[in-house]
Amino acid sequence: MTRAGILLDKAVRELRQAGLDSPRREARLLLAGVMGLPPGHLLAYPEQEVESAHHEHFDAALARRVRGEPLSRILGRREFWSLDFEITPDVLDPRPDSETLVEGVLARLNGDRAELSILDLGTGSGCLLLSLLHELPQAWGVGTDQSPEALQVAKRNAQRLGLAVRSHFFCADWGASLKGRFDLIVCNPPYIAEGERRDLSDAVVEHDPPGALFSGADGLAAYRVLARQLPGLLDSKGIMALEIGHEQADVVSELFHAVGAGSVELLTDLAGHPRCLLLSAFASKE
Repeated sequence: MTRAGILLDKAVRELRQAGLDSPRREARLLLAGVMGLPPGHLLAYPEQEVESAHHEHFDAALARRVRGEPLSRILGRREFWSLDFEITPDVLDPRPDSETLVEGVLARLNGDRAELSILDLGTGSGCLLLSLLHELPQAWGVGTDQSPEALQVAKRNAQRLGLAVRSHFFCADWGASLKGRFDLIVCNPPYIAEGERRDLSDAVVEHDPPGALFSGADGLAAYRVLARQLPGLLDSKGIMALEIGHEQADVVSELFHAVGAGSVELLTDLAGHPRCLLLSAFASKE
């Protein structure tokens, strides 16, 4: 067996040579993940002995990270809204900027913690729906996804977070098979144009599912489907929150205004980039 401190020092050198930021933190997270320990344990006890099996798994994980695979993909975990989410190759790795949507929805509710019905279209890992349910203890929600594998990930996350009783997951083409109306609809659809694939980093293209990234020639295919479906799914006093690409605010707003959406509020992320649209309920066509 080898002491953890020795393995970490070696890993830090390799990660630093690979040009990665925070090499010591990453090394500690990798080794702790392999050993099933909290990262702080290794910080406090560098003399911890590492069994040969864990040593081998750590070497393999380190090699993956040096080759550029995201840390979250190697660990199979991502923190989002201070909650721990399982991720697999079947789901999008949640981005910290997506917390803008959760924050914006909670701000719009303005402290209202009444029983609400929430619909999360294209739920993936379930991070949006489950984060909102965590903050809204009287709410219940439905998540849909076209991927049965993604839905299994979302269900496991709901179970582990103690939210399974208030969440339900269905395989569907967005909201096509749903009946009834919801108080709140959230969605992070794919919005990257196919022609922009070459502009993305290998870490994204090689590890995120393409269906969660790309949306036709102009990046708007998913929004067009949603604009057809959502007027029949949102309650008359409900709100809808949609993630968007940096340059899509105007065109996506126009798509939803065309089908009767009310006021539109643009939210920006921490970097000041357009990130999310909050839309009020649709005008009646009757």
